[in-house]
Parts: sequence; structure tokens; C-alpha cells
Amino acid sequence: MASDPRRKDELPDLIDRLVDTYQTFGKLNHLGHCPLPHVAAVEKILDDVKEVLLPGYRRRGGLHMGNIRYYVGDLVDTLHDGLTTQIARALRHEHDLRNNVCCGDGTEVDFDALGQTKALEFLQTLPAIREKLAADVQAAFEGDPAATGPDEIIFCYPGLEAIATQRVAHELYKLGVPMIPRMMTELAHSKTGIDIHPGAQIGPGFFIDHGTGVVIGETCEIARNVKLYQGVTLGALSFPKDSQGNIIRGRKRHPTLEEGVVIYANATVLGGNTIIGAGAVIGASVSLYESVPPGTVVTIDNKASLQFRDARLRKTS
Repeated sequence: MASDPRRKDELPDLIDRLVDTYQTFGKLNHLGHCPLPHVAAVEKILDDVKEVLLPGYRRRGGLHMGNIRYYVGDLVDTLHDGLTTQIARALRHEHDLRNNVCCGDGTEVDFDALGQTKALEFLQTLPAIREKLAADVQAAFEGDPAATGPDEIIFCYPGLEAIATQRVAHELYKLGVPMIPRMMTELAHSKTGIDIHPGAQIGPGFFIDHGTGVVIGETCEIARNVKLYQGVTLGALSFPKDSQGNIIRGRKRHPTLEEGVVIYANATVLGGNTIIGAGAVIGASVSLYESVPPGTVVTIDNKASLQFRDARLRKTS
């Protein structure tokens, strides 16, 4: 059946109605003259950073100590320029949002200069990020008997992809860069199914095995050598509100995991006051809302009750 070209007469009315909604629901569009951070530009920055952190795996082969300095130098120079632009945009937008102005009106802040300062401060963190990633790769190799070596882990393990992205985003988060850190971790989330907020503090030697469905909240504190399996949630309890009914922000809402903790598949640990002690093991599908002493093994018995056991603590609740 042939299309009727006369039906296209309906389109102008549709377009008018859509444009009307851009005023009615103005929070769903950004039509000002001040540019926001650009999604594609942030994604390229993240890819360039990971190429610096893990050279030889993603793009160019044939790298060696004779040419690596030139190659990385070119990437770092490109990153400096790209980060400066995108960070300046994010900072200006945050200022405008807080002050209900446009394009930095009412401030003498040079956002481009501030963006460059923060870009340089971030780039200075890359050697330390590489050191943590080396520990993460080693933890994956030691924690998974199926791993054949570092190359397979870097190529194939979604947990490493997610934590590498989060470590990059976390440094920008600590520098007070708005929006961009979350854009980066959401790129990893969409790719791996692992949702780690850029604010989470995560020590070296972190391993997520399999990974799909893992959620780690903003105020989590995770010590070194922690291992999580798929479906683990480190989340918050209900949010307190002020007298006007607004959520109170800026409080610790998510749990703390001390050194050497292991949490098995589909377990849930909630609450800002919840501390999982060093060396504790949380079994599959356990739900915890209270702290656990160091060295404790928590499992579910056949009556769906929690069991806490080790040499120091034996109780069932």
C-alpha cells in the first residue's frame, strides 16, 4: 500500500505541539547558549585515559619502550585540551544552575582557567591509578582459577572495566568536577551491568567476579583486597528528610567493607552505619542491615534465618 503524501500535512501541527512542551516542561531540555559537557567528548576522554593506563590493549599495537613516550605524550596533550574544555563547561553549568543565571553571569571566575587547573591535577593522578589497577589485575588472577593471565583479565573481565572507569571518575569527583564523573561511570554501567558511583572509596586489589548487577553506592568505603560476586548491592536504607520533606544530602548512607571481605552472589548490605569487619564472608542472597564483626561467616540456613559463625561468635538470629 502506497503512503499518502497528504498525511504529511499533519506534521506542522505535531511540531508546534512539541515545541510548546519545550516551554511547559523546560527541565527536560537545555536550550541556552552555554554548552553542557558533550557526551561523545567525555566518552573519548575516557577512552584516551584508559589507553594511557593500559597501552597496547585497545588501539595501537607494536608499542615498545622506544616509542611509548611519544605515543603517550600525544594522548596526554590531547587529554589536557579535551578535559579543560569539558570540565570548564561542567563548572560553568553548575554555577548557573545554583545561581539561576546564564553563562556565568555575576561571577568573575575564569572557568576555562579553572578547568585547566583541574585537568592538570587529574592528569597527575594517572600513575597512582595505574598502581591500583595493577593490584586489581593481580587480585583477579589470584581470585579466579579460570583466569589465564593479566592479558585475558584486561581484555575480557567486566569487573576490571568497571573499576578502571570508576578509579578515573573518582579522581575527578574528588577534584569537585560536576557531572562528568557520573557520565563516565554510567558509560561503564551500560557496558558491563556494574553500577559503581564515582564517589565510592575503593582500595587496591578490588575484584568483582562475573559482575552483572553489582551496585555500589556513593558513600561506600571499601578497603583493600575485597571481593564481590555478581548481583551484590551495597546500598542505602531509607533516606532521612528535613522539615520541608526534602532529602537530607551529604550524609554517609552506604556500608563500609574492611580489608579482605568477600561477599557472594546476590547479597545485599545496606546502611551508612553498617560495617563488615575485616576478613568477614557474606554468603549468597544474605540481606544485612547491621554490622558484622571481623572474621565472621554469615549464611542463610534452611529456615531462611541468618547464621553468624566463627571461633569468637556463634549465634543464630
